[in-house]
Amino acid sequence: MPQDDSWDAEASQQVARMNPGRPKAGFYAAVPDSEDDERPSSESGEDEEEFEEIEIVPVRAKLSIAIGGFAALLAVALALGAQITGPDGRLSYAVVLFGIQLLGLLAWTMALRPPAALAVAGVIAVSALIADYLAVTGTPAAALPLLYVAVAGFLVAVAGQFVRADDRQRAKDSWRTTLLIALGAVAYAILIVLTRQPLGAQAILVCSTGAGVALLIARVTDAVFPKPRIAAQVPRGAAGIVLGAMLGTLAAAMLGSYLVLPFTPAKGAVLGLVAAVAALLVDLAVNFGEAGRRLAGEAPTFWLARHMQGPLGGFALTAAAAYGLVHLYLT
Repeated sequence: MPQDDSWDAEASQQVARMNPGRPKAGFYAAVPDSEDDERPSSESGEDEEEFEEIEIVPVRAKLSIAIGGFAALLAVALALGAQITGPDGRLSYAVVLFGIQLLGLLAWTMALRPPAALAVAGVIAVSALIADYLAVTGTPAAALPLLYVAVAGFLVAVAGQFVRADDRQRAKDSWRTTLLIALGAVAYAILIVLTRQPLGAQAILVCSTGAGVALLIARVTDAVFPKPRIAAQVPRGAAGIVLGAMLGTLAAAMLGSYLVLPFTPAKGAVLGLVAAVAALLVDLAVNFGEAGRRLAGEAPTFWLARHMQGPLGGFALTAAAAYGLVHLYLT
């Protein structure tokens, strides 16, 4: 019995102090610690898998230069045609613009894929032709009748989309796309209206130069130095966008110094900046739209239509901006 009395609580505490590395009894053992250690590794593995899924679209240098060259040729055609257009030569300028309208309509229809695409393209082509006729013969020369034609063409195109049941379901979600196509096609007729106004031809020259230089420099810069990338899925660099806007504004300011009053270098810079930003934003929006359709798993469109819609849409918006600047800023 003396042995039982010697083993008390103090002796057990001394044994516990002599074995500090022994795990305690109960559910606070080594198992939960190992589970906690495994959780960060699994979570980091999931993060790595998500990071690897981001596709970085490469920049194709030759394609960027080709798109920039197309934009420059389009700017030269619009500016030169406006300068050589006289009272009896507006019909030839209208024929050239109608060809550009058909080219843009083809590109936008194939890229955006509205419901009942053939019907939409046919209706909007007729609307563009009517708008050109009104721009040449209308008295007085104004852009408001062209807006009425664009809205009427849009409504007829939407009505055609509701004929078939398959197209009817998609028409409710894609009416904005149809409206953009109608407005973009009719917008080129505004240039004919501007040639019939005192400052219109000079405004077309300045705005077309600013937009053309901006698109050309932005695309060439992307071919050489496409950094920093705007987005991993968009093959464009921020350096090209900024440099294009700056040089487009500079080119328009230089033109403003050579033109007659009320043009000045400052007013030329304002027109060039607005035109350059408008063209670059549309061109960049087209790239983001293509990236979104690619991520959604949609089939890619015809490559020529896919790459032309940016400059064509940019100059359509530039035409509307030039008309607004002539009437709200220069006069």
